[in-house]
Amino acid sequence: MSAAKFAKCASVLLALMLLAGCQRDMPPVAFHADGRPPKLSDWHVVEVRDGTLQLNDGVVPYDLNTPLFTDYAHKLRTIWMPKGSSAKYRPTDTFDFPVGTVISKTFYYPKPDQNRAGKSKATDVARNDNYAHDFAGQGLDMAHVHLIETRILVRRTDGWAAMPYVWNEAQTEATLARTGAVLPLTLVDAQPAVGQPAREDFNYVVPDESQCASCHAQDWVSRKIHPIGPKARHLNKDYHYADGAQNQLAHLVALGYLSDLPTSTEVPRDANWKDTHATLDARARAYLDINCGHCHNGNGAANTTGLTLTSDTPEDRHLGICKPPTAAGQGTGDHFFDIVPGQPDESILPYRLSSKEPGVMMPEIGRSTVHREGVALIKAWIAAQSGSCVPIH
Repeated sequence: MSAAKFAKCASVLLALMLLAGCQRDMPPVAFHADGRPPKLSDWHVVEVRDGTLQLNDGVVPYDLNTPLFTDYAHKLRTIWMPKGSSAKYRPTDTFDFPVGTVISKTFYYPKPDQNRAGKSKATDVARNDNYAHDFAGQGLDMAHVHLIETRILVRRTDGWAAMPYVWNEAQTEATLARTGAVLPLTLVDAQPAVGQPAREDFNYVVPDESQCASCHAQDWVSRKIHPIGPKARHLNKDYHYADGAQNQLAHLVALGYLSDLPTSTEVPRDANWKDTHATLDARARAYLDINCGHCHNGNGAANTTGLTLTSDTPEDRHLGICKPPTAAGQGTGDHFFDIVPGQPDESILPYRLSSKEPGVMMPEIGRSTVHREGVALIKAWIAAQSGSCVPIH
């Protein structure tokens, strides 16, 4: 083989390694069985190298059919498991992950397009609600993204532990922030909707460790935390890996990361909330499931409200239809029912989703802005419902 051909082959091989997330010079992923490592790089899960945020060998990206809204942040989600171990499939709950599992979620924003938005500040980030193919099996190009935080969930012998890491200004490292952080940012919309501002200042809030249980505690009695996203109905979709598109669950099985997967016809699937080919009901239910269902279920933090918002909830009072509030306080906005069929402006649910006021807004943590598109979806869903509620006197 000539030197030129060898060099060409070597460059192709290197490119393939980069796409696969396999970095020869990155130390193996480190499972910390206890303690709180001070730096994100102590885990060797994701690291900034050669101008990109790269995944280590064995670190698998994944996505959700409908993602949780967090102030328009984009998210790179990953799973890593020790060699020879795998998660066990569960039809409705979070998969049963083995000790040693490390799940990461990196929150980031696209940088504003200066050709459209003009000169931007370091704290300017783009409002972009299109999360499709954000990662697509390739490293994130640091020239076009602004990293905010990376959250680590690690499965230890005594259960799951959560750790938030905040990225530095140089975008080279993230540091443990056990008490959380507040980061002033500005959402920049190059093509704002009619009546909407092009810029919106807000405080991005990184939760402290104690707040993780607010969302991640599946059983509010034990308050033990669990991952939210890795459930069959959220992961049952295709993902564009470096070597092509494949169903995520099948991909995990092929890697040895998932066992006991039933046939595809038996696996539940939530809709993509933006997929207009799906029914309005399926899209709205999927949105409420991922954004609200982890608290609003029979064992969650909001179990005393009587409002259940998981995607398998019957369409009756459990879902909020003609249900008077039990513990909403000022959050009712003087409305009488959680959902009034055909009347979104008389319903508590979209009222609270539209608020940024503490004590009114829902979810209570995890956002400082209003998800305009999400609220519009829920309002359209309620407007399409038929029926009436008996007035309360």
